Formats: sequence, C-alpha cells, structure tokens
Amino acid sequence: MKTLLAYIRLTRPANLVTAVADIAAGVAVAIIACGYETCSPLPIIIMMRLSMATIGLYAGGVVMNDVADYELDKIERPERPIPSGFASKEGATVLGITLLLAGIFFAAQVSWLSGIIAASIAVLALLYDYLGKHHNFFGPVNMGLCRGGNLLLGMSACRDAVDSYFWLAIIPVIYISAITMISRGEVVGGNKTAIRYASLMYAIVAGIIAYLSIITKNYFYPALIFLALFTFLIYRPLIVAYNKPEAINIRSAVKTGIISLIVMDAAIATCFTGWVYGLCLLALLPVSVLLARIFAVT
Repeated sequence: MKTLLAYIRLTRPANLVTAVADIAAGVAVAIIACGYETCSPLPIIIMMRLSMATIGLYAGGVVMNDVADYELDKIERPERPIPSGFASKEGATVLGITLLLAGIFFAAQVSWLSGIIAASIAVLALLYDYLGKHHNFFGPVNMGLCRGGNLLLGMSACRDAVDSYFWLAIIPVIYISAITMISRGEVVGGNKTAIRYASLMYAIVAGIIAYLSIITKNYFYPALIFLALFTFLIYRPLIVAYNKPEAINIRSAVKTGIISLIVMDAAIATCFTGWVYGLCLLALLPVSVLLARIFAVT
C-alpha cells in the first residue's frame, strides 16, 4: 500500500487537476471558434480524451522530474518517494515514460494536430527535467512552454481555434515562467529581485486577460470577476514572500500560484463561453485544494 501511494505521490495529483483546467479553457475557445454547442456530445467527448492526454503528459513529466532529481533529492528532499525508498528509480522511469506515451496516444485520438502538440509537450517536459531546469533563463521559459502547449492542446479540439487564438498560449507561458523563477527559492529561500520580476509578469498576465475580456465583448464583467479573484489569490502570498523571502513563504507562493491556474483558466474560458462555464471550471479549485492537503504540489 505504501508503495502504491508513493507512486501516486510522484504524479502530483493536485497539479493534474490544474492541467485538466487548461484543457477546459482551451476547449472553451474551440467551442466558439467552431460554433459547437457548449453541452453537445462532440466537445464533451473531445474534452474527455484531451483531459486523459494532459493527465498522462503532466503526470509523466513530473514523475520523470523526480527521476532526474534523484541524486539531488537524496540531499535536499530525502522524504520524496524515490530517495525515501518507497518507489524505485527504475519503476518511476517506466511509469513516467508510459504516462507520456499514453498522453500522446489519447491526444492522437482527437486529431493529428492534437497528437503533434502532445508529443511536443512531452519533449519539452523531458527537456526541462534533464536540462532546462539548470538554466536561469531557459528553465522558466521551458516550463512555461509546457503549459502554453497544454492550453493549445485544449484548443486543438478545433483547428480554427488554434489558427485564430494561438497567441493565447503566451498567458500560461508568462505565468508559469514567473512561478518557476520564484520556485528556485523553495529550499533555501528566495530573492526579492526574482519576486519583483514575477510580480511584473503576473501583472502582464492579468492585463492580457483583461484585454481578452474586452475584445470578446460578450462576457466582460463576469470575466473581470474571475480575473479579480485570480489576482487576489496570486498576489497575496507573493507579497508575504517578498516581505519575508523565507523558504516556507516561497513554497506557499508557488503552491498557491500553481493551484490558482484553475482560476486563471476560468477567467479565460469565461471570456468566450460565459460565467456558467467559468463556474463549472472553477469547481475544480476545491478538488485541487483538497488534494494539495494530501499530496505535495511542488
């Protein structure tokens, strides 16, 4: 039982919910781009397949991250599943690769475009795990590209959505780059310069979503409500971390930032499909928060 739980811990269950939220946001864009009915069978089936794809891709990526960090974790985080001995490095490697391949498989069931995007995400995840994370600039951008690709994966439910709104991927790219930059202080504490840059990047993300709510016109005020909630959630722990850049405060800012992706996705989705869809997406937030109390997020 402890072994099974250890392998589940490797997949970061709370984070998987945020990945599904990315897909839901992307599908919301596709619904408008292709004129789907919100609750019609086609987008629901496509969303289910793409959700399975992103679960495989995200889980596989974070499992391989722990495999890559094995030697370092023996020193800095010996409580993690692999260095603690509850999960083997070999078993984790098989699990990680299997999950990544499964993610690509499920995406390819939707379209060749979805399959290509999924394969690109898998390559970017492995690139980050083994190389990107060690680079001060490329590392955060690399991780951001994984999330940007995830939003595109949801949008690939409709080719027209990708063609018309591919630029929306810049939102998670900037946001996750900021979080990744902050996360470097999770063990020994952070520095205020990184937090200041992250604060600016958060503001850019909020500005882009506000602009999106203006150009889509129909759901301006509901989208701003979700955006206000998102802004409150991400800045509150960031301010605490800036005033006291200790490891515990950095971890709190990173954890809240990751989980708040759900609110960000709800704001994006609301710009296209309205507050009902946004609330349905927001319902994933308490699920992620609950899982975050049981399993590690970072």
